[in-house]
Amino acid sequence: MKTYFLPVLLSVLVTPSPAGAAQPLQVIGYSGYLGEWELTATVAETTSGSTPEYSGPLTMKHVGICTQDGPEEKTGALRFRISTASSRLNAIISVAGVECTYAGQLSDSYSGTMNCPGRQGVPLKLWVK
Repeated sequence: MKTYFLPVLLSVLVTPSPAGAAQPLQVIGYSGYLGEWELTATVAETTSGSTPEYSGPLTMKHVGICTQDGPEEKTGALRFRISTASSRLNAIISVAGVECTYAGQLSDSYSGTMNCPGRQGVPLKLWVK
């Protein structure tokens, strides 16, 4: 299995499981203007239907060049839905008690902006596989 990393913002590739096979999905990506935060998550389908929902734990690691004493790491949760009709991924990202929203459009990855309360939105690219 290949892992896809792009030294850019945050990204997600989605490969749906065959019907009836509830296999976890791997989510990887980068956020920030210089791709300074790496995101990884393993999610499972929590609701099915025409627009299934996925959720699971996530880790964000600061991989920027200005890290001191090793990379800073934060843990949290990722919850999202993918609309196949519009090729959009809508997510809630919870880290350190802060709940952020994300809406990304599929091209080679899901590209969009992560918006957190009281902060300026930051670019986020996600791949789900």
